[in-house]
Amino acid sequence: MRSTLVSQFGDPRQVIALVDAERVPPGPGEVEIALSLSAINPSDLIPVTGAYSARTTLPFVPGFEGVGTIARVGTGVETLKPGDRVIPIGASGLWQEYLVRPAEWCFSVPDDIGDRQAATSYVNPLTALRLIETLRAHFGSMAGRRIGVTAAGSAIGGMLMKLLAGEGAKPVGIVRSERSAERLASDAVGEIVVADAGHIPSALTFDAILDAVGGPLAGDLIGQTLLPGAAFIQYGALSGVPVPIPAIQARPDVRFSFLWLRTWVHAAGRQAIEEAFAQSFAGLRSGIFSSRIARTYPLSRLDEALAHQEDPHRDGKLLIDARC
Repeated sequence: MRSTLVSQFGDPRQVIALVDAERVPPGPGEVEIALSLSAINPSDLIPVTGAYSARTTLPFVPGFEGVGTIARVGTGVETLKPGDRVIPIGASGLWQEYLVRPAEWCFSVPDDIGDRQAATSYVNPLTALRLIETLRAHFGSMAGRRIGVTAAGSAIGGMLMKLLAGEGAKPVGIVRSERSAERLASDAVGEIVVADAGHIPSALTFDAILDAVGGPLAGDLIGQTLLPGAAFIQYGALSGVPVPIPAIQARPDVRFSFLWLRTWVHAAGRQAIEEAFAQSFAGLRSGIFSSRIARTYPLSRLDEALAHQEDPHRDGKLLIDARC
């Protein structure tokens, strides 16, 4: 079968190889999934660079999010059968034609959810839901709270703006260029501001910030915009640079936390994850969790997909079709 493989850390375009791999049968309690569509997310590529080398074992197949159809089931599997569509989670490995995964880590897809929707129903929607739950735990009610969302032009940024507005909060999308602000202005559900490290608008204040960027921008936002008693929740580091420790140490009046979806998934239990997926599917139906798809690439043209992923003008998510 066609697969991908990372044998050394480095630039994803240099170290992710297309390989021929053996197709192995599922063992007891396992299923084999014929993968249909998989997403490309920053969380897929960051481990490839070696940023998480202490908890990443080489070699590995990248890809955390996608959808496929059960091809074969191992002994003892009674909840799934060949032909069922599922979303396999819990580990990487989705950038290949076939995947063997424990049945307990596969979640069924409703008939009215298409493959393109299902392929983006996990990482961003479940992360967004967890971030909202964390804010609820901190504030109780978010009504009237000004909450900043960095990388507001991203798919998850748009989801968070809508969810926050639904909670009665006042979402403020933070982008780093006038071009991004103009693109979002027509359909944004809240305020949009342009800010970058060293260039924070004066009088900008927040009760909380949901941060996907990290680095100097996060440090400046912490120091200049957060009100006493505020919350700063980081869930990504698109800049590739951690939040400056001195900025955190200088604000003992702010509650800091980091949300990593994988940690929650491995601790939550199946029922809680099923409930989260039910919310994700509902959000896909309503449009809250819909992601703009820029293009779908065959797995055989992964190099083109990775080049497109790096394009700063890319408008939407990229999908990989494992069947070609």
